[in-house]
Amino acid sequence: MEAQYSDRADIILQRADILAAISDDATCISRIFGTKAFVKSLALIESWMQKAGMQTKVDQVGNVRGRLLSTHAAAKTLVVGSHFDTVNNAGKYDGILGVLIAIDLVEQLVENKIELPFNIEVVAFSDEEGVRFHTTYLGSKVLTGTLNKDWLGFTDDAGLTIAQVIEQIGGNCDQLQTDAIPKEEWLGYFEVHIEQGPVLWREQIPVAVVSSIAGQQRLEFTFYGEAGHAGTVPMNMRLDALTCAAECIVFIESYAKSTKSEVLATVGKLHIENAATNVIPGKVAFSLDIRSGNEGLLKKAVEEIHKSLSEIAGKRYIKIETRTLMEMAPVHCDSQLTLGLAEAIQECNCPLISLTSGAGHDAVAISQVAPVSMLFVRCFEGISHNPLENVEVEDVAFAIKVADRFLREKVSRV
Repeated sequence: MEAQYSDRADIILQRADILAAISDDATCISRIFGTKAFVKSLALIESWMQKAGMQTKVDQVGNVRGRLLSTHAAAKTLVVGSHFDTVNNAGKYDGILGVLIAIDLVEQLVENKIELPFNIEVVAFSDEEGVRFHTTYLGSKVLTGTLNKDWLGFTDDAGLTIAQVIEQIGGNCDQLQTDAIPKEEWLGYFEVHIEQGPVLWREQIPVAVVSSIAGQQRLEFTFYGEAGHAGTVPMNMRLDALTCAAECIVFIESYAKSTKSEVLATVGKLHIENAATNVIPGKVAFSLDIRSGNEGLLKKAVEEIHKSLSEIAGKRYIKIETRTLMEMAPVHCDSQLTLGLAEAIQECNCPLISLTSGAGHDAVAISQVAPVSMLFVRCFEGISHNPLENVEVEDVAFAIKVADRFLREKVSRV
């Protein structure tokens, strides 16, 4: 790999290390929407955008935005970026690698005085993971003007609403709509992201083009039984909300396994109200993340799970309530942008692989208003959402080379 790309990759990885040290948890990387680490990180990201030569702002929802304007009349805008929030106990590169590469791409355009026939807006999205409020794509929905205002009333574990957290970080919920890019001004969206899967690692190929993104739903199930004394209530007379929830969780796993990975289902959060060693659980809630690249299979799976969980709860005389937190259909990347990205990969002498992303991305929300494209970068053993998450400098350098070519030679054809 040419030295110029390796040098650029080194700077990107150094910046990723700097951001990884900004965390709300001293034992791991945790950069959750609206926290102190989040606010400190967005200020640093904005400074790097300014250094690269962009006009910057932090919008009402905490998206960090940098613009490079074209001199062409009526130029449309290509948004390039990813998210800078993390899961708890995160790796260094999920999301933020795409933000840092986007900043580098613009910095090179400015330094080399390269004029493009479209505006570029680099965006570091504030809340893609949805860890705090279980609502993904908060930042990108504001950018696209598609945010459901009902979400502003959703609460975190401490009882704070999204609206309150937005106000805490300096935003104004009444002005959220002013941060949207009008649909007619969009040229498209481009995101670089680690694969978060093992294909590129197994094939020993640095990058791949993304063809589509799996559909996803997030739900919350709450079970109402009856709390009781662990030593006095006979086993056959208990209304145990936890054992009911446990049976439901095992059913969900069994159902997903029966689809041979065409449907992926994950219960990642469980809450037992007033938990105690000697108390029969009376109220239990768990989350469900369910995904598939096949919209029909996803719909069928959700229906089957609803039906079966209601039957399980009914036999145990447990009341069950369901809340849908997020619902997204599968997204297909734009054919023209994807073709240009594929050409850039091949022209850089790399074998072409096309992958479906099982993970969600801000491209999902943006696809409602604009054509989207994505480039995957190989990551260590496909590990992500984990401190072992890692990338090689050579792969980042190759991704930069492909992205340079894509921006400078391919996007303007769209």
